[in-house]
Amino acid sequence: MALIQIEHKTEPALQGRLIRRTQSICPDCNRILPANVIEHDGKVWMHKVCPQHGEVEELYFGSYEMYQKFSTYWTDGKGAHAPNVPIDQCACPMNCGLCSNHLSHTGLANIIVTNRCDLTCWYCFFYVKKGLEGAYVYEPTQDHIRGMVRALKAERPVGGNSLQITGGEPTLRDDLADIIRIIREEGVDHIQLNTNGINLALNPDLAIKLKEAGLSNLYLSFDGVSPRTNPKNHWEAPYTLDSCRKAHVGAVLVPTVIKSVNDHELGGILRFAQKNIDIVRAISYQPVSLTGRMKKQEREKYRITIPDCIHRIEEQTEGEVTRDAWFPVPSCSPVTHFVEAFARKPQYELSIHFACGAGTYVFLDEESNKLIPMTSFVDLKGLLEYLDEKADEINSGGNRYITAAKFMAKIGSFIDKTKQPKGMNLGKLLVNATLKHDYSSVGQFHLKSMFLGMMHFQDKYNQDEERLQRCDIHYLNPDMRIIPFCSFNVIPEWYRDRIQKKYGITVEQWEKEHGEKLEAKLYKGTMRRLGAQQHDVMGCATSAVHIEPITGV
Repeated sequence: MALIQIEHKTEPALQGRLIRRTQSICPDCNRILPANVIEHDGKVWMHKVCPQHGEVEELYFGSYEMYQKFSTYWTDGKGAHAPNVPIDQCACPMNCGLCSNHLSHTGLANIIVTNRCDLTCWYCFFYVKKGLEGAYVYEPTQDHIRGMVRALKAERPVGGNSLQITGGEPTLRDDLADIIRIIREEGVDHIQLNTNGINLALNPDLAIKLKEAGLSNLYLSFDGVSPRTNPKNHWEAPYTLDSCRKAHVGAVLVPTVIKSVNDHELGGILRFAQKNIDIVRAISYQPVSLTGRMKKQEREKYRITIPDCIHRIEEQTEGEVTRDAWFPVPSCSPVTHFVEAFARKPQYELSIHFACGAGTYVFLDEESNKLIPMTSFVDLKGLLEYLDEKADEINSGGNRYITAAKFMAKIGSFIDKTKQPKGMNLGKLLVNATLKHDYSSVGQFHLKSMFLGMMHFQDKYNQDEERLQRCDIHYLNPDMRIIPFCSFNVIPEWYRDRIQKKYGITVEQWEKEHGEKLEAKLYKGTMRRLGAQQHDVMGCATSAVHIEPITGV
């Protein structure tokens, strides 16, 4: 990852209202700096000054109004009761892994199983970046992977139970099914595969094989509904979804959102998911994390934040999914607190910083073919406040069974049954999930709905220690450290690159051991040529219903 010195500024810093103080880093030298988060012109900005490289002002959150709403759900999680690294003289983020200063247990663990890829995207193809000399292949052994998963399960007070296999492109590993079985054997219940989906499109039996090994769902890269915005897998994605259907594996669409590049297609992505709601369980919109050589003018061109994406979705769905439908991720903490109080033991909790992510559920009304956000028929704010109140009641000595009975009697008052989707009993589902721990009910809920999520990972320009210490998306590593996402990737020279180089081998050694050139697995674009030349033939083959929304939006 290349960086250049941030240009000095002669104009004064943004004048605005101070919201809070935090710590950040210099984008050029990684020096730890004091930083101010301020309100200016209805938006939220970060301001910091490096004594060597000058001043940096960066858009932090595109709406101060939404920032205020989301901030009411600020919460600290359970933390790391069994830290993997000590707190020493180093200040955060210089010794991640986890330490006892961290405020969230692992919500989603990532294991990189390879840094190889079958695409040659301009922004990360490592041959172009580094050249063959000095390049390396990182592929942890199955024993390493088993050890990493055991470290995850050993977390306290809550062992990790959700894991994402990622890369590079994980389907390039011939032993991927064995890796999934190992993770299952070690007690992880939810396993998702982060992929471009191309190999699953070319080989539908692979999805079945991975499902039989224990795969839960696909995390499918999907950046737009046109070849221009999604050159990565525009033609292949519909076939990937068909493979998922045959294997009964749900899919999450994952667009990286870049202003001026694909932000005009956020609604189109949602419509494509709506057409495929039988297999698409969620969309995880990810506003771009800006890395490398990027001057202020370039950042302004490409920078987009969570509120900006939410506003575009409202506009592009003609008000079907409004900005008021979205809540920050930690807003679900009252559900956890109530379940913990009733069950009398720590539970899985999503306690990330309120500015990191947001979400909502939508349902498809079959008569009107319109999307209905959950907030259209549920007083979600009132329900969450009530759950917190009942949790306090139990924790203050109240009889948990009497409190549970009150909850069962009261829950219907938060739901407008006249607007509730047909065939759904949300009140019963919530009772079963919270009191009976019947998580099959949650599965049924997901079959009737689609989750829309938003996750904005940090970069060196907007890095915020308060966000970092609440991160619950973590990387598992062969050295047994569990490193927050926004340390691992934001400062790769300290974490990702250093670890992968240590545990990797040279390209030459890998090619000798495997008897093939690394380039042999590069995708040759078979489906792209077919799609461009025989569009109509594709439509009448396997994916007529599914290819049409891409080309027709």
